[in-house]
Amino acid sequence: MYSHFTKKLQSTQGGFNLGGVNASGQVPDLPGNFQLIDRDTPKEAYRKRSWENPDEEMVLVFSDEFEQDGRTFYKGDDPFWEAVDLHYWGTENLEWYDPMQATTGNGSLLLTIQEADPINNHNMSYRSGMIQSCWSMGNLGRAGYGGTLEGMWPYSYDSCDIGTLEYQSNPGTQTPPDAWINGDPKYKMQLSMLPGQKLSACTCEGESHPGPKRKNGRYVGRSAPEIDMFEAVVENGVGMASFSAQFAPFNRAYMVKNDSSSPTIIIHDKENTHYNSYRGGGFQQTTSGLARLNQDCYERGGSGCFATYAFEYKNGFDDGYITWVNDNKLSWTLRAGALAPDLDTQVGQRIISQEPMYLIANLGLSETFGTLDLSNVPVPATMAVDWIRVYQPANAINIGCDPKTAPTAKYIETYKRAYENFNLTKWVDHVKEAWPKNSMKDNC
Repeated sequence: MYSHFTKKLQSTQGGFNLGGVNASGQVPDLPGNFQLIDRDTPKEAYRKRSWENPDEEMVLVFSDEFEQDGRTFYKGDDPFWEAVDLHYWGTENLEWYDPMQATTGNGSLLLTIQEADPINNHNMSYRSGMIQSCWSMGNLGRAGYGGTLEGMWPYSYDSCDIGTLEYQSNPGTQTPPDAWINGDPKYKMQLSMLPGQKLSACTCEGESHPGPKRKNGRYVGRSAPEIDMFEAVVENGVGMASFSAQFAPFNRAYMVKNDSSSPTIIIHDKENTHYNSYRGGGFQQTTSGLARLNQDCYERGGSGCFATYAFEYKNGFDDGYITWVNDNKLSWTLRAGALAPDLDTQVGQRIISQEPMYLIANLGLSETFGTLDLSNVPVPATMAVDWIRVYQPANAINIGCDPKTAPTAKYIETYKRAYENFNLTKWVDHVKEAWPKNSMKDNC
């Protein structure tokens, strides 16, 4: 798998050190092989062409080939990855993520799910592995740590308007009307159940905000966007994947803009990919392409092959885009114009992520993604990852998690407790921190 990041990998800021020391301050047992580019990466993989623009050269900035067998990912074990020990309650997963389920073997990362005795497994019937689908999230939110995600995910927004408010509505009213109709049937057709963007462009002077500020003194809106390389599903007995990105605030009825004269949703592989009819719900607006995967590359019934999956993106809102790759072929592209301002819900342009992003890989089960036939789920099952490679444009290399344009390290250190305790799921009630005042509703 490889990704084109026009933004950042982890750096020496915030506990991810270029010299090979991880967040626990420990040096891993990977002698001579803890640089950002794995020494086992073949030289021919050091450069490639952009999927979106073949004339643009991309260079390798990070790779992990997982060639050393027996690696472990408990806290402090590895310079690049840490396996979590928690329940991923946000998507109602059926498994407990345990570091013992993540290791390397036969030159691959191995994430294994298996049945477990609930008595010895936090009252859950499955156990699996997750290292911090293959997907990415903005650095200000830690996956599985609800207190860091409330009001942050899945926002990707830098406007000061109603889109930053709770329920995407004027306080105490049901306006605009389109925020209360054509929404999620689970919530009486209300469009948004989000608490509002915590670190918005409307944040009042003197409130806690990581910055930066504009020349006029107003804050830049910050958040924890999500881009998914793939989330596996089964459709009519065929192995499929959702190649998706999540956004907030929302369009009317979660419908992005797509004009046939200037398309913003482009299906490249029409034989294997179609645009997903599911558009989102009360907690996220989804843009997703459903694609048939290479059936030979499954653990059972396959030939043992690996398929290459990727996403490439350019941040921003003018010429921003996300392009997904399925089995080393273009699948589909989302252009930033799909997220143009929506007059019906009175929200501005949503942005292709400008946040520093980090990678996550996990193997899990959840009925929120589709019906599960648990009696016939073949476990134990293992997802093997042959390699992970990250590329950037040759003329725009930018590595680090604490850039001046989107600082994160000081904010994360200030609220470190929320990023280390997954039981703190609410910012005010559990983390015991104030919600920053918003000029759209507070006196400032």
